[in-house]
Amino acid sequence: MEPTVEGEDFSRVAFTQAAVAQIQRLIDRNGPLMFHQSGGCCDGSSPMCYPEGDLITGDADVRMGHVEVPLPDGTTSPLDFWMSREQFAYWRHTHLTIDLVDGRGGGFSLESPDGKRFLTRSRML
Repeated sequence: MEPTVEGEDFSRVAFTQAAVAQIQRLIDRNGPLMFHQSGGCCDGSSPMCYPEGDLITGDADVRMGHVEVPLPDGTTSPLDFWMSREQFAYWRHTHLTIDLVDGRGGGFSLESPDGKRFLTRSRML
């Protein structure tokens, strides 16, 4: 992902190949997507995938990265990764890797009906 946090020249977010493959399938079904990592417990701390613009972001959110997802037909689709500003204050020293695992998460994330869920793996920068 391209870094989008002001003053930074490194990416804070990456996706595993499994996550990218699922994202490509979801783009095919739903069009452009966005991710949002909020705080909280349980599924509230999972990365949530929505159709682009379905979750309104604002001053309470940080855009952590942008990527043009490569599609099988040779085109790309934009994808932004957001995090709540409050959560970012806690995770500002971490790099996030978004993975895909078996299981159904709660909430409204687009991968749920496929029996999969996105999972955030973090490491210190």
